Amino acid sequence: MGLCIFIVWMTANVSGTCDASGLGWTSSGGTFDVDTKRGALEELERSMADQGFWDRPDRARDVVQQVKTLKATVEPFDRLAARQQSALELDELLRAEPDAGVARELDGEIASIGSDVEVFELRSLLNGPDDGRDAQVEISAGAGGTEAQDWAEMLMRMYTRWAERKGYTVDVLDLSAGEEAGIKGAVLEIHGPYAYGFLHPETGVHRLVRISPFDANARRHTSFASVFVYPVVNEEINIEIRDEDLKIDVYRASGAGGQHVNKTSSAVRITHVPTGIVVASQQERSQFKNKATAMKMLKNRLYQLEAERQAKQKAALDATKADVTFGSQIRSYVFQPYTMVNDHRTELKIPDVQKVMDGGIDPFIEAYLKRRPAANGTVAA
Repeated sequence: MGLCIFIVWMTANVSGTCDASGLGWTSSGGTFDVDTKRGALEELERSMADQGFWDRPDRARDVVQQVKTLKATVEPFDRLAARQQSALELDELLRAEPDAGVARELDGEIASIGSDVEVFELRSLLNGPDDGRDAQVEISAGAGGTEAQDWAEMLMRMYTRWAERKGYTVDVLDLSAGEEAGIKGAVLEIHGPYAYGFLHPETGVHRLVRISPFDANARRHTSFASVFVYPVVNEEINIEIRDEDLKIDVYRASGAGGQHVNKTSSAVRITHVPTGIVVASQQERSQFKNKATAMKMLKNRLYQLEAERQAKQKAALDATKADVTFGSQIRSYVFQPYTMVNDHRTELKIPDVQKVMDGGIDPFIEAYLKRRPAANGTVAA
């Protein structure tokens, strides 16, 4: 049995082309220099052991974040490299002493390594300063009443299912139910490694085309919903929010009616007057907890606003600005007269719309990330 397992996209000193049996990997040369990253990691870890390292908290936090970022690359690579070496050694043994049972185990390990390599390769594209953070996903129904609100709820389920498939956790921070069906809007907080990096490409307007289940004449309708994705800001990041800049309203939380109706004004809406940003939370029974949640949401919005301002100043995002501007239609989901999900930025088309709606959005995310300009101005491929 021949075996060629090739992990090259991370190493600068590897070249050549190779096709792993059963996997079809081909590559030539590396994209990242692990040795350089490993050296930088060791140097930073030595600096953390210096006396007085924690005397400058801001600098210390920056170093700790750099260490985490470097470890997120070096440690998974080392684990994959170790598995690669073990597989190669086992292959050598099988060449000398063939064993059908062991060969099947090796085939399974090759497939597993291949899957993990693909995940790691995609993650290696997430090198933005906020890509490693958790994500807040804000979904809002567009014009169209019940049909659009149902579409917004379908998107909420899609992202929830995507997160569950990843092993991530989802917290519903805010949910506004529609009058008849669906939702007017929702804010989800998704916790997991690189949640923001993966979900950021979903920002934009999503278009649905289907025969409406709410139309007695079974006519085809087009509906829209917007999705915005924000990084969840760590508590150590200082964002000044002045009390005099806030307008705080309390109101009764909406619900499904009956015993679920909130009898007290526990819901909280906060308006940040200088920027016009409005956030709301009504999921908790306590007004205090809802206010705390809303303040956290506001902090994330303001952080994102400042990040975008700095990015514009540096012109770092000019090439992708059109992809993330509010109102841009990034993807169409067609249920009738045929089934197709079409990403208008990458032109990737998937005919199995039900699989996509069940959380299968990774191909779209991967295609977008591979086309996104990297920090050096090149395009990942």
